[in-house]
Amino acid sequence: MTDDTHAQLDDLLRKTGIRLGHVQRDRLTWLVGRYGAPTLGGQYEGLRHGGVIVLTEPPSGAAAELFYRSLHSGCAVVIPFGENPGFDFLKSKLTEFGTVSPSAEGPHELWWGGIGWSKLIASADGATIRPRVISFYPYGSDPDSIRSLRQSLDELELDSHIEPIAAELGEQVLCFEKAEFLARMWQRYSEPLLFLEAGAIVREAPLLPSALGCDVALHKWNRWEMSARTLYLGRTARAEQLLRSWHHLAASYPAIWDGYLLDQAWSLTSSQGPLDTVWLPRCYHAMRGDLAAARATIQYNEQTTTTSLGPDPSFAGLVRAARRASRTGARDAFMVMTSEAANENGVAVILRDVEANDARAVAATVEAVTGAFAADCGGYKRFELSLCALRDDLGAARAAAQQAHYRILEIAPGQLIPRDFFAAHAQHAVDHTVMTARYLFP
Repeated sequence: MTDDTHAQLDDLLRKTGIRLGHVQRDRLTWLVGRYGAPTLGGQYEGLRHGGVIVLTEPPSGAAAELFYRSLHSGCAVVIPFGENPGFDFLKSKLTEFGTVSPSAEGPHELWWGGIGWSKLIASADGATIRPRVISFYPYGSDPDSIRSLRQSLDELELDSHIEPIAAELGEQVLCFEKAEFLARMWQRYSEPLLFLEAGAIVREAPLLPSALGCDVALHKWNRWEMSARTLYLGRTARAEQLLRSWHHLAASYPAIWDGYLLDQAWSLTSSQGPLDTVWLPRCYHAMRGDLAAARATIQYNEQTTTTSLGPDPSFAGLVRAARRASRTGARDAFMVMTSEAANENGVAVILRDVEANDARAVAATVEAVTGAFAADCGGYKRFELSLCALRDDLGAARAAAQQAHYRILEIAPGQLIPRDFFAAHAQHAVDHTVMTARYLFP
């Protein structure tokens, strides 16, 4: 990136008042280096010349369609307030590339996408870091299920590790056994890991995740259900935190399917720090019969079917819309912060009506309430922030906070949040496990 382009990026962030953490800033800088100079979105008509378009307000339906038509593969779209469901419709029209979750220094989700993967996949050929491909198969299973994978890796001269494991249920591997295998490989090897299930065939060197320099990369089946068939882990502390969370959840709930637990581990890790996630294209998760199978990088010898979807319909209904937009839902905390308080008291802040309000007003309120906790925690050890657009979201967020025995505070976009917000309410709180305080606009 040239000095002029760097200066353009600094100027855009300064003028718009966008707060980014260092991981988010690194991702945006990386995008500008590959796509070109950044511009602020707002003009929705006419073909664009390329570069990075930063959107701070969600366009209406008609404007979103015009904006989509103005793009081509040389454009990248960045939404610095990606947690706001007002952007969901536009996201649904674009190809999602990745997200960087919030932190105390950058309390928003950075979403990035564009028109197709062609430009990024082409640039992956120059990747200097090659992952170690790892896989396993249960003792006693058909050796043909792993022979094709081993042969394809040898032909591409990729470092790999494939081993048999003793599965409790014979040929059915539990999520805990899969997570435990990955944890062992994490300790054994120092390079990034790319896990593939037995039955996969690698047709081209799978260098896209390492070329993008992310913490974790995975594919969302039908754009919402996280798949544990293909999973990339970069050598970062945040990737290790995701793996530890997944391993812990799998040990605690051994009967639950791996995609659900991976989803929950991602949600938990994303709320606690700036996890840099890449949502892999279908060519890294192609199935037999897919339209993408002919140009697949990784193909599984299984027929395309909806039976891979999780068996819990309530889970689908609760998070499907949020996961399609690459964000946490109302029942999952958007952001979690902890303090040095000696007790274990927790407070849940619910920000309601986020879709019905101006995106900048919502963003400013998020920044104000997270800044208030950082300045004065009010004696609370843990703070969780949930964003709610609908009445059903409110119910889910309240139920989750009550189950954790947190004090609940509800706020609205645009509300004044003083620096002593938490201390003031802790001082005036009655002696109940949960207290709800509602605040209206002045």
